[in-house]
Amino acid sequence: MPAKYKVEEVQELREKLARSQAVFIAEYRGLTVAQMTEVRARVRAAGGEMRVAKNTLMSIALKEEGFPASDQLTLGPNVYTLAFEDAVAVAKALQDFAKEKPNKALQIKGGLLGQSVLSAEQVTALADLPSREQLIAQVVGTIAAPLRGLVTVLSGPSRGLVTCLSQLKEKKEKDAA
Repeated sequence: MPAKYKVEEVQELREKLARSQAVFIAEYRGLTVAQMTEVRARVRAAGGEMRVAKNTLMSIALKEEGFPASDQLTLGPNVYTLAFEDAVAVAKALQDFAKEKPNKALQIKGGLLGQSVLSAEQVTALADLPSREQLIAQVVGTIAAPLRGLVTVLSGPSRGLVTCLSQLKEKKEKDAA
């Protein structure tokens, strides 16, 4: 019979996993408390949460929540980063922190996105994607470009008419003088 605190821990992990879009797994061995606090703050700002949990308890919670099993990702001391809102923003926050020279101890191992197991390279590729706001701006710009062109084309004849009338006015004023 498992201890009561372990059952409670698995239940708490399951609740958090049910709300998350993705889970990123990294090894944190060698990070100082200040560095861990900084990376947690960055992840929190991006809409995620970092959690250090026993690998067996997290594996049980992942399996019970329907995430794919990946035993090679859950070896060693791991920190699990849950992305609640924007998985790309959370991956970007982790990647940016890990790239900084004093923070090389944070090694991203991989992740779980939906029913897919991601390698470390795939997490890096996900982090390199533009943010949600940038993608929306690109779509709006793409939609607006033809409309801008249409407005320019439709305003051309009226602009030409105004220019022609202006030149006629100037010519008549010259002739009258």
